[in-house]
Amino acid sequence: MKPKTYRIPLHLMGLLLFAACGAPAEEAAAPVESGAPAAGQSAVVDETSKPTVVGVAVKSPDHKTLVAAVQHVKYEDVLSNAGPFTVYAPTDAAFNALPAGTLDELLKPENKEKLQDILEYHVALGVFSPERMTNGRKLNMANLKDTKFSVAEDGSVMINDAKVLGTAEAANGLVVVIDKVLLPPQ
Repeated sequence: MKPKTYRIPLHLMGLLLFAACGAPAEEAAAPVESGAPAAGQSAVVDETSKPTVVGVAVKSPDHKTLVAAVQHVKYEDVLSNAGPFTVYAPTDAAFNALPAGTLDELLKPENKEKLQDILEYHVALGVFSPERMTNGRKLNMANLKDTKFSVAEDGSVMINDAKVLGTAEAANGLVVVIDKVLLPPQ
């Protein structure tokens, strides 16, 4: 006599496997709290991997203003995603060189879109090492406006009128430190 086989529907099999893992069924059906939104990619803590472009800026003592602006417009999660991104990161001194009151004005709620446009003008989709930039090369930024590179006789690289001071590799791209804030063409 042939042994009888039983067919267990897939949805019941999943429940059996879930129960076998030791998790009570009540936990699976627990409602999600509807208070504050869940933290995004920037909230992931990883002390062993290379930091993202946001993580590089956060750890830099010279980029507090840039980090505050990125957080103000809530771009930290976007810039913590896979990318790759090249972020042209003005130093605090670059922000301080703006006309008095400019930054305070940009941080007002009614100027959020203008600040977003400026920040997006500092981000390129892809990795663009300054050493590979050539005189006259244009690069389209995240706000869909072009920047232009130039290389001086001494080998220093400029993006628009900002001098490249250095670079830092990130898990999702490259941070290029610059000495001026890039203002998008109108």
